[in-house]
Amino acid sequence: MKFESKTKVSSEIPTASMPDIIFMLLIFFMVTTVMREYEGLPVLLPQAKQIEKLETKRHVSHIFLSKDGMISVDDKIIPMGNVRHVMYEKRIEDPQLIVSLKADKHVSMGLINDMHTELREADALKINYSTKTAVY
Repeated sequence: MKFESKTKVSSEIPTASMPDIIFMLLIFFMVTTVMREYEGLPVLLPQAKQIEKLETKRHVSHIFLSKDGMISVDDKIIPMGNVRHVMYEKRIEDPQLIVSLKADKHVSMGLINDMHTELREADALKINYSTKTAVY
């Protein structure tokens, strides 16, 4: 004679509270996530009487020029000799590329002229000069 147990053990995992846990995790990550902006080099931007904002930042590559002569392309410090190759590769990846040039107001015009030459050789001809509004 076989005896059967009256209670059967269920091997299922309860999933009733799963959506609650997922939404709590989603809200937690949305609240704690910080969107990082371009840091670049510490530059003191020159002032301008009138400025215009770019319509879109999708096709923009940022170049920072510090007064010490350091060059940062999209948060990567590179020497002047490599700017042409880096920007040429970026230009091939994105034909609508706009270069945002952020130069310290104490940078020599020789360095800016060298940067223009490198960008011209890389066929990156759309250049935006970043400034801040003058307070009068």
